[in-house]
Amino acid sequence: MIQVLAALAPIIALIALGHQMRSKRWVGDEFWAPAEWATFHLFLPALLVASLARARLEGLPVGTIFAVETGVVLVMAAVTGLAAKGLARPPWSLDGPAFTSVFQCVIRPNTYVALALGAGLWGRQGVALVAVCTAAVIPLVNLLSTLAMLHWARKEGRLGWRDAVLPVVTNPLILSCALGAAINVSGFGLPPVAASILDILGGASLPLALLSIGAGIRLEALRRPGPAVWLSIIAKMIALPLLAFAALKFAGLSGVALAACGIYAALPASPASYVTARRMGGDAALVATILSAQTIAGALILPLWLLALGVG
Repeated sequence: MIQVLAALAPIIALIALGHQMRSKRWVGDEFWAPAEWATFHLFLPALLVASLARARLEGLPVGTIFAVETGVVLVMAAVTGLAAKGLARPPWSLDGPAFTSVFQCVIRPNTYVALALGAGLWGRQGVALVAVCTAAVIPLVNLLSTLAMLHWARKEGRLGWRDAVLPVVTNPLILSCALGAAINVSGFGLPPVAASILDILGGASLPLALLSIGAGIRLEALRRPGPAVWLSIIAKMIALPLLAFAALKFAGLSGVALAACGIYAALPASPASYVTARRMGGDAALVATILSAQTIAGALILPLWLLALGVG
């Protein structure tokens, strides 16, 4: 219990600090967009490249992790997609753009929180496992989210391959995972100077990412959370991890690998959901509300999952 609280306390504290910094205007609003851009395009990719390049992948069940993590996401995406017509009726009354908000927030994991939690609980091994999960899940959820937006949110135009594929192949997280894995498999390793630069850049990723998450929380939007918000929390942070833990256990994983890869499925949704909704015609306001609700709920749900696994 003490280990869990010790790992979660800095994460919660930085998220709360980020919310305070924005709500009290300690820094101007113009600070956050460049900070988020730098985190997503520079700092976090540096951390992922360095982590995967150094990871001892030969000792990790990489194939099993890929199969389970992608499998449970596909199952949850299929179930959610099949529920679209039912969710269009009362009491849900979700139109196409609103449904895509729920869809995205049910399958997209917040890699920032995952890396911070993995590092706090299991050190380099935890970061390596989270990086493997990221390499498996992020390309898939980007593709599925883009297809969902094009199908349910956009009313005009055709589904072009560029619309579906380009956001996936140009995603910095995906590219950094591919580069780190390639360096690892090559056996050459990182040159000392490059390793030092990546370590310095990567060191800025998690603090800035967590502050940005906190800055994005809108407490005023949570005064009357609608049924879609509760549905997203139950599906993303209870049903999906329950499915993942069962599949991982069935596949033979145990110990740190089971805990780290299982908790990856229980994470609150990624802020990328908001960006995608805003750019592709989704309900960005609903996404913002869901992200805030899931982030706050995570402070209670994630410790319960870890305690259920016997961590700490």
